[in-house]
This record gives sequence, C-alpha cells and structure tokens, in this order.
Amino acid sequence: MPPGRVRLLCLPYAGGAASLYRGWGALADDRVEVCPVELPGHGRRLAESPVSRLRPLVALLATELEPVLDQPFAFFGHSMGALLAFELCRELRRRGAAEPEHLFVSGASAPDAPRTRPVLHAATDEEVKQELRFLGGTPPELLDNRELMELMLPTLRADFSVLETYHYRPEPPLTVPMTVFGGAADPSVRPQALQGWRAQTSARARLEMLPGDHFFLHASVVEILGAVAGALDAGNPA
Repeated sequence: MPPGRVRLLCLPYAGGAASLYRGWGALADDRVEVCPVELPGHGRRLAESPVSRLRPLVALLATELEPVLDQPFAFFGHSMGALLAFELCRELRRRGAAEPEHLFVSGASAPDAPRTRPVLHAATDEEVKQELRFLGGTPPELLDNRELMELMLPTLRADFSVLETYHYRPEPPLTVPMTVFGGAADPSVRPQALQGWRAQTSARARLEMLPGDHFFLHASVVEILGAVAGALDAGNPA
C-alpha cells in the first residue's frame, strides 16, 4: 500500500453483506483504500453459520483482520456495523494490538443508550418484516418474496440477536478520534442518541447529520467519503 494511504475497513448493517460497499472504492480519495468486511453467514460467507452474539463475533473478527492491520487503518460501520466497529476498537486495545487512525460510526445510537426498538430475534416472521418496512431500505418486492425471505431470515435473526443481547460494559474512553454520522429523518436513531458517542473517546469527536432515513448512507456515499478523507487528513497532516 502506498505511503500515507489508510485502509478503511467497512462493516455492514444487520442483514447486509460486504457488497453494500461495492463502488465505494471508485469514489474514495486516492489515499483511502476501501476494504469491505464480510461477516460469517453473509454474502460470500453464506455457507457459514452466522454468529448470534457480539463478543464472540468481535473476537473472531479481531483475529481474522489481524493480517490487514499492518498498515494504517480506520473503521467505518453502519447501524450494527457501528457497534461492531466500536467494540473492535476496544478488543484491539485489550489485545495490545494496533489501533485505528479514526472510528467512523453511522446510523447507530451510542452503545450505552437504552434500546427503544422491538426485540426481534425471537419474533414472528411478520414482525421482522414490519420492522424492516419501518426502517426502510429493504425493497418491498424482497419483503414479499417468501423464498428469498426464508433464505435471509436466519441471518437477520442472528444479527438482531447480536444487537439485542448486547450489554454495554463500561471501559475507559477510547483515544481514537471519532466521526458520527446520522440521518436527519432516521426514525430509529434520534440526534440525542448520537450525541452519546462523544463520551466514548477522549480524542476529538464530530457529529455530521445527513439527509435521509436509517439507510441514508446509500444516497450519501460521496458526502460520507468526503468527510472520511477530511477527518483522516486532519489526523495526518502532510
């Protein structure tokens, strides 16, 4: 990797795959190498069993990602991916491993914020579909396709379980700079829930609101990647 370049390790939202970051690399600054992370049971790893608890998943990812942490890197995660990215930072710190240049969290309440959405990992199929409709971002034709939903539901339930069984454990704040992205019309993550992220780092923290609902990242890729490049430049001035 050329000197001065930073690997941006991108973690997906619940039910998402690494492919959701397809195209980001072509839009990113030359100094940013976009590296989507595939979770077990998702996308190219669909044949594997999904992991339904956060701590074992984070430990697995920390081990799997170790070979690519030999160069400067940053984490980006949206929704569930934001929580995974945050806990990955804490896991790497516990291991005495390299830590990221920056943490970008998107579309997620602070980890210690009380949960406000329904518990879904043991809900009926119809209740899961209702929540997906509420959040937006899932095409109606997919929600109405019984065969595709039967294929997706085990992974979705595992991901919802990751979120819904998570218990925040207080630790010293990170020393990693942080940027928090939120959707101005996100029905599930209110601006006040985003503010809580500031307490999770002793370094600088910035909140950026973008237009859109919970899946605002799809329409705001250029803006997000511009903010990523700017934040990394601020931490690594030429």
